[in-house]
Amino acid sequence: MFESLSEKLQNIIRNTGAKELTPENMQEALREIRRALLEADVNLRVVKAFISSIKDKAEGENIIEGVNSSQQLIKIVNDELVELLGKEVKPLDLSANPSIIMMLGLQGAGKTTSSAKLAVKLKKEGKKPLLVACDVYRPAAITQLQTLGKEIEVEVFTIPDSKDVQNIVKTAIEHAKNNGYDVLILDTAGRLQIDVDMMAELLLIDRIFNPQEKLLVIDAMTGQEAVNVAENFDAQLGLTGLVLTKLDGDSRGGSALSVVYCTGKPIKLTGTGEKLNALEDFYPERMATRILGMGDIVSLVERAQEVFDEKQAKELEEKISKDNFSFNDFLKMQKQMQMFGSMGNLLGMIPGLNIGRDMKDMISHESEKQFKRMEVFIQSMTPEERNNPDLINTSRRKRIAKGCGADLADINQFIKQFNQMRAMMSGMNGLKGMFARAGQDGANLNPHSKQGKHAMQKAMKMMRRFK
Repeated sequence: MFESLSEKLQNIIRNTGAKELTPENMQEALREIRRALLEADVNLRVVKAFISSIKDKAEGENIIEGVNSSQQLIKIVNDELVELLGKEVKPLDLSANPSIIMMLGLQGAGKTTSSAKLAVKLKKEGKKPLLVACDVYRPAAITQLQTLGKEIEVEVFTIPDSKDVQNIVKTAIEHAKNNGYDVLILDTAGRLQIDVDMMAELLLIDRIFNPQEKLLVIDAMTGQEAVNVAENFDAQLGLTGLVLTKLDGDSRGGSALSVVYCTGKPIKLTGTGEKLNALEDFYPERMATRILGMGDIVSLVERAQEVFDEKQAKELEEKISKDNFSFNDFLKMQKQMQMFGSMGNLLGMIPGLNIGRDMKDMISHESEKQFKRMEVFIQSMTPEERNNPDLINTSRRKRIAKGCGADLADINQFIKQFNQMRAMMSGMNGLKGMFARAGQDGANLNPHSKQGKHAMQKAMKMMRRFK
């Protein structure tokens, strides 16, 4: 997400080597920033307003002793990005009981999947959500929602063969009140384009049931069209917020900047992966620092707290301390690391890691490929060998190589690296404890404060140990 824009802005700011900001050197920098934003598919209206604001701020900026022009420009661009992205996090309004969240959008934007992801998120926060199948037109839409509901263990309310969406919502509200559900997520119908019939149905639901949230789900890959869709929905329904999906697949990311500015509506949630836990609150300040290549350590620590299972981590910690770390434990640890999301996304959260998009893609691809190879190696072992690596002698290695179709040299190299890691980890205690302690210090802290910097240092130390 934003990788192309991020890379270009970093290069522009890095190349601003003058001692102070002047109209002359600012003109060149602003020209490059304008070009970078347009190439990232940011709407022209937004680009003009953004550049104008930076120019006004820069020309009125007092020169701070000991701060060079690139540092000043970083501060100005960062402040404007935060402003452009909505200033501060806007939480969902869940004040009613039950609260109604209306999911809106065109077909293919990820509305049904986002509804399920939102249910997962709300469950984690202690809510009891109910998914309501209101898309009675798209073939298999209800079946898709029911399949997702079964996977995440959330009830899906539907009335078989009914096309009366108003009655479905009305009955769902009664069902929620009678069964203790405190949030209803309405997966409404979409179309290939906005039409009168679709909007009339949505308007009736809005006016009769007064949902607390009307969230428009937008595919970040649609680029400029996202602005038109958002403005049309907002004009008709008065949106309360936006959900941007597929941000992990959009290297440009301009639609996120454009939609917020053009509609004046906040991005409330972002989808950053295919997994059903990959829906996150949107933090403008954190996203601005990531666009400028400054990382997002707070999100990294929060993600670590979500991913690492406390019970499994304690068991792993005990095994490491007793030198009983097995291939099965290795697989569990790798799978937990994979739950962070793509390696490229993870690298983007690490401060000071100024590597290009191509390098991130290569690292992400190679790490995924290597993990799959290692998984095949381990699956070719017997259960006894997986639990006790010391059993694997030369003849067993030959059998494993033959079983998975690999060269013996590859198996030997893998086992050698595993044993080296095992020896290194035997002196390491408290994997989960380190993440938890860093999380307590780092979550919701200003990364520029003394405590925030301390949390960053802790988290960076942890990441180095996982390399």
